[in-house]
Amino acid sequence: MKTNAPKPSASVASALALALALAGTGQSQAQACLDKRQIQEAVSSGQIMSLDAVLAQSGVDPNAEILNVQVCDDGGVLVYVIGVLTPDGQAQNLTLSAQ
Repeated sequence: MKTNAPKPSASVASALALALALAGTGQSQAQACLDKRQIQEAVSSGQIMSLDAVLAQSGVDPNAEILNVQVCDDGGVLVYVIGVLTPDGQAQNLTLSAQ
């Protein structure tokens, strides 16, 4: 007995295509990121700059709200990957050199 599986609607297919496209624009899952302890050790040892120093050096608005922070290896260079919310409500992802 043959059954026909329901076909996804066009809106579901479009949403899936959009999600897959957006996933390709973000960080690679294979990208190695440091945990909190490793970040603290890297700052303490002078391997990377502190978040405050990187933000100040990069001219990020001091009134911006920091949403999340990661330090990741980007092709052999450590970078801060920072989610910020600007005072005017704009969300941005910044990738700034940590060294």
